Amino acid sequence: MNTNILLLCGGDGAEHSISLVSADYVESQLKQEGFNVLKVLIHNHGFEVNGKRGYFADHKFFCYADSKIKVDCVVPVIHGVPGETGDIQSLLDILSIPFVGCGSEASRYCFNKITTKLYLTALGIPNSPYFIVPLNNEEYRHGAQEFFDKYQDIYVKAASQGSSVGCYHVTKSEDLWETVCEAFKYSTEVLLEKTIIHRELEVAAYEYNGRIVTTSPGEIIVPDNKFYTYEEKYSKDSGTVTTVTPQGLEETDLLKINDYAQRAFRGLKLRHLSRIDFFLSKEDGIMINEINTFPGMTPISLFPKMLENHGDSMSQFLKQCVLSAMKEKNS
Repeated sequence: MNTNILLLCGGDGAEHSISLVSADYVESQLKQEGFNVLKVLIHNHGFEVNGKRGYFADHKFFCYADSKIKVDCVVPVIHGVPGETGDIQSLLDILSIPFVGCGSEASRYCFNKITTKLYLTALGIPNSPYFIVPLNNEEYRHGAQEFFDKYQDIYVKAASQGSSVGCYHVTKSEDLWETVCEAFKYSTEVLLEKTIIHRELEVAAYEYNGRIVTTSPGEIIVPDNKFYTYEEKYSKDSGTVTTVTPQGLEETDLLKINDYAQRAFRGLKLRHLSRIDFFLSKEDGIMINEINTFPGMTPISLFPKMLENHGDSMSQFLKQCVLSAMKEKNS
């Protein structure tokens, strides 16, 4: 198969290093299907191949050093900026190059925790109570204080960050606004959410053989004294456990999870792949926490595990995504 895949990774955001690990896995899967893969690092505000600067040229070509290859499809394995923010997708749309994954609009909406929650609410999908802080001023400081006074136990989150970057647990009133100001260092907007005592479940939602598949949920089990921070997610010393066979789930819970995942995939105009994260709470029931438009593909990531556990092949799935993207762009 003489199909050239440009595998974009990195991005210089908070999740740069995790993107590189995911890219190694995706590269191995694409090569299993006979694709020609060129890995391109987004670094220092540009594209690099083996340390050499590269660039997109006319007629869908990518140039670096003394090489020039025709790009048949791009697979942007980028977590966070600038992949899940929709920036790369907008560039590829301008260049009319096919790419795997969600479009620019869906990526941007899902990466921003505020727009995600607004869409979920509009779609009638339960999510945790929240308060939006769009500006750092006295009006919103007062509103934030009222929200805290109501719930007493909240999370303060930078609206546009991934992997729990800029996310803080607040249980003391005197810490509230200082923490909000800290979150503003990571995003132009801040979200406050009521703390939900929950089990953390994740579903792989993807397109396969012409239909939207939502898998049985996997579970993230975090030690009782831990918050699921970036370090807890990816450190070799993490005590977090992941499983694709959660115990004690009721059939009614599974039906709701499937229904909400399907509605979110369609309603937010997702494409090819996503991971949809849920809270299961005794007090508040099933609710969607967030949506990842390019989920992790590291050795500990649940998306590939859930897809394979569902009975689908990861390499075949990626092949279908590539061929679908090419057909869509060329039709």
